[in-house]
Amino acid sequence: MAAMDPRPSSPWVLGARPRTLPAAVVPVALGAAAAAGEPGTVWWRVGPALLVSLALQVGVNYANDYSDGVRGTDEVRVGPVRLVAGGLKPAVAVKRAAFLSFGVAAVAGLALAAVTSWWLLAVGAAALLAGWFYTGGPKPYGYLGLGEVFVFVFFGLVATAGTTYVIAKRITAIGWLAGCAAGCLACALLVINNLRDIPTDREVGKRTLAVRLGDRATRWFYTLLLVAAGGLVVAVAVAGRPWAAVGVAGLVAAVPGVRAVMGGATGRALIPVLGATGRTQMLVGALAALGMVVSR
Repeated sequence: MAAMDPRPSSPWVLGARPRTLPAAVVPVALGAAAAAGEPGTVWWRVGPALLVSLALQVGVNYANDYSDGVRGTDEVRVGPVRLVAGGLKPAVAVKRAAFLSFGVAAVAGLALAAVTSWWLLAVGAAALLAGWFYTGGPKPYGYLGLGEVFVFVFFGLVATAGTTYVIAKRITAIGWLAGCAAGCLACALLVINNLRDIPTDREVGKRTLAVRLGDRATRWFYTLLLVAAGGLVVAVAVAGRPWAAVGVAGLVAAVPGVRAVMGGATGRALIPVLGATGRTQMLVGALAALGMVVSR
């Protein structure tokens, strides 16, 4: 509802882009599930790990809003209204919100590093820099078609395997497989967003992967990411957590969205698909995580 309202009751909630938050929750859930049954697990660390992931996601969303807004690349769009481009909040306030969110992630990450290993600080610093330079700085890599790489690495592999590590002080093969599944689901969320914006992004010179691939190939890429996520969940089951396979059932939620995408939906018709993709992430992640835990 808020995504369609140009004057939402809470602009900051709109700017945080709630529909993208499953990308932060799912890898932590899967990483925690991968740690189940491992000796020496410390479960309270799940909380700070989730805070790091959520704060980083919100920070990236505000940072993108700020950077795209001051560049003028969000002035013509068919998606949800943005804070800066839509005139809902001044650019300096949105930039401050991004840094505040990144600061929360940094503090929570510092706490985890203090009780596990200090090398996590390097990983955290890389995540923060990648979050800002996605659309910030003189040469944002998100404008070069590399956004999916950032999402797969940091909201897939790093968030999932990192959660397993801080809980169990080890990273397992199951954790890596689950991280790849989480990365595919997170990339699907970004791909559907960029598919919707191909015409306007092309117009302003924003060369996302969707712009580079073109409309038809991007639609297939979206579908293949969901199929790959299901295949990786099955791989987790084969690797020793057989009940994880129930996670595949969550892909049922993606069927209407896939039909819309492959049926040629464009512009505002793709906005509901964004929500459906987020629900698919949550269902696949929750079911797979539950199955992983039950399998121990």
